Parts: sequence; C-alpha cells; structure tokens
Amino acid sequence: MSTPSATPALDVFAPGALEDPFALFARLRAEDPIHRVPGTRVHLVSRWDDVHGAVLRPDDFSSNLRVVLARGPDGTVREQVMDGNGTVEQVLATADDPAHKLHRGLLMATLGKRVRSLSAYVDAQVDECWAEIADRAHAGEVIDWVPAMADALPIAVIAHLIGLPHDDLDRLVGWVFDSTEMLGGLVEADRMPHLYASVVDLWAYLEQHLAGALESPGDDLLGVLAQAHQRGEIGASTAVLILIQLVGAGGESTASLLGSMARVLAERPDLHQRLRAEPDLVDAFTDEVLRLESPFRGHYRTVLRDTDLGGRSLNAGDHLLLLWASANRDETHFERPDDVDLDRPRLRQHLAFGKGMHFCAGSALARLEATAVIRRLVTATTEISIAAPDQPVWVPSIFVRRHARLPLRLTLA
Repeated sequence: MSTPSATPALDVFAPGALEDPFALFARLRAEDPIHRVPGTRVHLVSRWDDVHGAVLRPDDFSSNLRVVLARGPDGTVREQVMDGNGTVEQVLATADDPAHKLHRGLLMATLGKRVRSLSAYVDAQVDECWAEIADRAHAGEVIDWVPAMADALPIAVIAHLIGLPHDDLDRLVGWVFDSTEMLGGLVEADRMPHLYASVVDLWAYLEQHLAGALESPGDDLLGVLAQAHQRGEIGASTAVLILIQLVGAGGESTASLLGSMARVLAERPDLHQRLRAEPDLVDAFTDEVLRLESPFRGHYRTVLRDTDLGGRSLNAGDHLLLLWASANRDETHFERPDDVDLDRPRLRQHLAFGKGMHFCAGSALARLEATAVIRRLVTATTEISIAAPDQPVWVPSIFVRRHARLPLRLTLA
C-alpha cells in the first residue's frame, strides 16, 4: 500500500479552489506535498523540487494518461479511466519513448522549419482580430477578450500550421475546448454525450484531411504525417491522434496565456504603463504570467514500479498529478512568488511548459503569439480595465486555467 496522506480534508474540487486554487496549493506544499486524494490512487505533487524531480524520472513515472480525477454526481472524487483499460494509444505528450521520440520528431520537423516563417502570419491574424476590437472599443463597447483574441488567434495559427482551412476555425474552437473539458473532472452526466460527439466529429474531420494529404502531401504538418504513414512509421489512427492532441494542447495553452496576460494588465495599470515605456520587457512579462497563471494546472503521470518521491512511498499503478501551477508559486524556489516581478532572476525556471523530454514542443510558437498580441495591446491602448460590473469568469476545471469570459474596457491610444 502507498503511504497514506496526512491531510484528507484538502479538496481540489472545492468551489473556492476551482476559482482560485493558490491557497489550496500553499496548504498542500506546507502540510502534505505528496497528497493522496482519498478514495483514489492519485497523488497531488505540489512542491517545485518534487515536480521537477518527477519529470526527470521517466523510468519511474510514465507520461501515459491512464486516469483523471473526476467528481461524481454525489460529490465524491473518483478515478475516471481515460485509456480504455490500455486499449487507447498514447501519442506525443502522453507517450513514452520510443513512440514519444518519433512523434515529437515529426512535429518538430514542421515546427522547427516554420516557426520563424509563421511570424508574418501571426502578425496578420493579430491585425485582423485587432481591427475588429479597435472598432468596437472606439464605439465604447465592452470587449470580451476571450472570443475576440484569446481563443481566436491560437486556433487560427494551429490550423495554418497543420494545413486546415481558415473557414473551419469556428468549428475547431468548439471541438478543441470540448475535448479538453473532458479532462477537467467536472463534466455533468447529461453533457458527456455532447463531448463524446465533439471528439468523434473532430476525429472524422481530421481523418478526412489526412486522407487528402495522403493523396497530395504538402509542406504542412498534415503532409509530414502523411509521408510518415506512407513510409510505414506511423498508422493513420496515430496521425489523427497526434493532430487531436496538438490542436487541443496548442489551442488551450495559448488561449489561456493570452487571457491571463490581458487580465494582469487590466488589474495592474502600473505594469501596462511600464510595458508601454519599455516594450523589451514583454518577454519577461510573458514568463512571469506563465509562472503566475500556468495554462495547465497540472499533468498526470503513472507510477511504473514501487518507488518513492519526496519521502512518500508509491506503488506501481499509482498516479501523480504534477501541479505545475503550485510548483511555480513555491516560496522555497521563487522569492515573492505571488507577485509579478519583471526583474526576477532565473525568470525561465518556471515549469509552465513542463521539463525534460516532454518540454512543450510548441513553446516557441506560444511565445511568438503572446509577444505579438501583448505588444499590440500595450502600444495601441492607454488604459485597460475590467469592465465592471461584469467580472471575469474562469473555466471550471482542475486541469486548465483559462478564462471563459474576460470583459475589458479599452481606451485606444
């Protein structure tokens, strides 16, 4: 048996923790940093040293996504099986080597060549989104930043990278966020059929476009995956799974970052003015927001063999939820961790993009998008504020940290 946790009262699904998890994370770090969730074999890992150490031990902790935490209709927390008891293939971020190395290599073959060339496309998409935002702001309208920019830009860029039609972006946005909602642990029973249907529709859509690429491969990711399939390196279903994971992770993480950056500027006019005066600090601001509001609260690992972590005994078959969002506010690793400090030393020691072999393959692309958006936002406005009495709304999830709504009032420069 795994060593039991000492603090069973901690509840990651408590309403306050869903809205603002950082007080709970601080308690976890102080009282029970490897906390076994009662009634499950899932352990919440909250300290920077333990999270950092776990990702560097792939022989002990597999990236395979086997289960997620979920709250049942009666309020109890349980494990929800995600891999069909071993029947669902693991790809890219949830795969272990050698499959992970192959999948990542195919992705980087596209990303590595195209990130710099994507800069012009990103700028054009920011221009398109901003033109509509500016017209509405000039008319005195409240801007919901989420659909106007935070959700719209990442999906457009990912679709362009893959080779999907621009006209399909609205459908892709819905499918992407439906797929990640299933990992958040809070899906009501009557909503599950809709989410399953979205995944099926997304699969069929990507399968159709892969079939087209098999007939005539281009220089986009669809073409790279089609050629890998033709060489016998991956199956068609593997290619589709890679695409599903890419649109989900890429869309989700960058949408989160763009929303959180805008909110911080709305709540901190001093930062807005400093970035207007010193635009070279946008990179530092990006890293501080990544650390402060990590787009993914955590990712799961599966324990492969009896071992220990942070002084806690673990058994083969246990699971970890590595809490990036908690590790990134660990007071033993970051001075004044709840503050935005653009002059912070070791700015990039945060774990928002992961670490080790699964370090986010799209991190450079996310930075490219964030830089383009925030430079435009700070230079094109003199004031940014939350449009009271409206309030921002977070997506209810223990997996992601993304805004469902962010009402802003913008004063144009």
